[in-house]
Amino acid sequence: MPTSLPPFAIFFAGALLVPFVRGWPRYVLLLAVPVLGALNVAGIQEGFGLSVGILGYELSLVRADRLSLLFGYLFHLGAFIAILYSLHLKKEDSATLQHTAALVYAGSGLGAVFAGDLITLFLFWEVLAVSSVFLIFARGTERARSAGMRYLVIQVVSGVALLAGAMARAAQTGDIAFNHIGLEGLAGWLIFLAIAVKGAFPLVHNWLTDTYPESTPTGTVFLSAFTTKVAVYALARGFPETELLIYVGAVMACYPIFFAVIENDLRRVLSYSMINQIGFMVCGIGVGTAKAVNGAVAHAFNDVLFKGLLFMSMGAVLYRTGTTKASELGGLWRTMKWTTALCIVGAASISAVPLFNGFVSKALIMSALLEEHHYWIWLAMLFASAGVVEHAGIKIPFFAFFAHDSGIRTREPPWNMLAAMTVGAIGCVAIGSMPWLLYDLLPFDVDYNPYDVTHVVTQLQLLAFAIGAVVLFRLARIYPDEIRAVNLDVEWTYRKLAPAIVRRLGSAIRAADATVRGAVLGGVNWALGGAFRHTGPHGALARSWPTGSMVLWVAVLLAAFLILRAF
Repeated sequence: MPTSLPPFAIFFAGALLVPFVRGWPRYVLLLAVPVLGALNVAGIQEGFGLSVGILGYELSLVRADRLSLLFGYLFHLGAFIAILYSLHLKKEDSATLQHTAALVYAGSGLGAVFAGDLITLFLFWEVLAVSSVFLIFARGTERARSAGMRYLVIQVVSGVALLAGAMARAAQTGDIAFNHIGLEGLAGWLIFLAIAVKGAFPLVHNWLTDTYPESTPTGTVFLSAFTTKVAVYALARGFPETELLIYVGAVMACYPIFFAVIENDLRRVLSYSMINQIGFMVCGIGVGTAKAVNGAVAHAFNDVLFKGLLFMSMGAVLYRTGTTKASELGGLWRTMKWTTALCIVGAASISAVPLFNGFVSKALIMSALLEEHHYWIWLAMLFASAGVVEHAGIKIPFFAFFAHDSGIRTREPPWNMLAAMTVGAIGCVAIGSMPWLLYDLLPFDVDYNPYDVTHVVTQLQLLAFAIGAVVLFRLARIYPDEIRAVNLDVEWTYRKLAPAIVRRLGSAIRAADATVRGAVLGGVNWALGGAFRHTGPHGALARSWPTGSMVLWVAVLLAAFLILRAF
């Protein structure tokens, strides 16, 4: 019997109970929510749907097919790992806020990927934004509050664009079903813009690099799993085989490398790395073939594991040392051996080392590019792959745990953090060694072996080249030093340029206002002065007039009136 319970319902119910449960019962509740939710989703069969009628529209709360079910499994796995990672939270107010917000956030992500229409998608799209911002605010710093407000404004703009697109599509076609949309008409472009913001496309990406490093150590793990993956799902659902996405994805995969190389904050390095990995997914969706789309959604699945593992390892470092600045770390392998080893697993996975999960998903995308004769894009993605090895595969573990000895001597993070990282690492190795575990869940049937000799040798050559380049650059002293600095990219437009423009426009408007106001007041004063001269105590109209003169003027006016009346 297929289940009729919406996947998001269990998470929302759990969020309502969290504030009323304390101690170990809360831990049981938190871990039970994703487990029960996963069992619920496992009982949903392809083709199952759940709809309600509102105001003449049929809202599809659940639409189950292979694509939505894959993301359903992914979000439950990501939620379980992130919740396990957060169990150590002790400060009651902060713990309650983060756990409640996290369950609502994960539930809204599930609601979005199972939504069968644009209005339902919009509702969960907005809940996703509002609930996630509390994971940033929970950090409690001024930087976190400012970053959270910027994040919320940008995410609300994305939601407004989605709603406008849904309304335009309903007006044009009378249909609000969330199926293939494409870049046709105003509705298509508005929906595309909403997804572009949520997916951190170039020029609208800085909400990610601005806020993820400012969130709590646990909050960043949740954030890395849901928001951008909902955007990838929406692209795979509504815009497959959109050629523009091929080039957007290539740009996304390449440009973050240059910022990640010079960035000192290792959590911000991972944020740029996330944009880089989303670029591979976007490019695959743009190609649009079965193999390419499979590769894109498989890479989204794997990204939650290996990027989550890397964020968790840096969160553990932040939890124990109070910083993730590369210039202040180093030598932590001496006292954080397990964290170091687990971080290296994540680094190997994101670098697409054979036998790790990044290899088996990226292979599908790269192979699809060659099959569709996108040779230049393939070369760009090859460069991006080498860049991944440098900034995420080498830089993250090297500067955090090795490099120079910072003198910091701490201890391993709490058991639950290590357990969550271990689960993520096991997933990375299991999928990398047995790719059919993931391939069997993909939207289209997979007939591909990533472990053919040509691909393995090519990838090993790429890894050797990337590692050799880093070693050579460091020996030649041309590798960027890890220094304290603030690196601005597109966010300069709204954090520096926009305020400067507003200030200049304000000055110009104030000057124009003063000029106009002075001219108007001068004219009014002149008119009042003239009137005063005629009507004041010494004016002509204030003097006494003889009775005869007044009678004469009355006669003149009466004669004029009679003449005009006659005509």
